[in-house]
This record gives sequence, C-alpha cells and structure tokens, in this order.
Amino acid sequence: MIAERTGVALRGPVPLPTKHLRVPCRKSPDGEGTETWDRWEMRIHKRLIDLDASDRALRQLMRIQVPDGVHIEIVLKS
Repeated sequence: MIAERTGVALRGPVPLPTKHLRVPCRKSPDGEGTETWDRWEMRIHKRLIDLDASDRALRQLMRIQVPDGVHIEIVLKS
C-alpha cells in the first residue's frame, strides 16, 4: 500500500451516500397493450480517501492502473 510505504497519514475509505438513478420505461415497443413497465436502475457508489500526501506519494498514486468503469477524482487542498 502506498500510504504504508511512503509513511503518509491515511483516513478512509469513507462510504458516501449511494445515488440511485431510476429510469422507468414501457415494456411494449409500440405503446399498445397493457401498461407494464420495466424499471432500470443505476447505482453510483462513492468512497472518500483522505491522504496527507507528499510529492513522492502523489507520483505513485498517479501511476496506479485503474480498471474501466472506475473514475478517480483527485482534489488538492492546501
């Protein structure tokens, strides 16, 4: 783990509230028939990790391979 190797303080991961994006749509393609609906839902899970990072730790953090579908946002605060 990068925090242990570089000796920086680590807090987290803190789970943030899950966002539920719901999309109801009609099952029948032509709009005729009974009103039956499909309900599709996408859930967005976010985690917050707080690092008191040095330059060395940030360089190592930027080199991490991230799988497709995972988005990382890095915010620097002074």
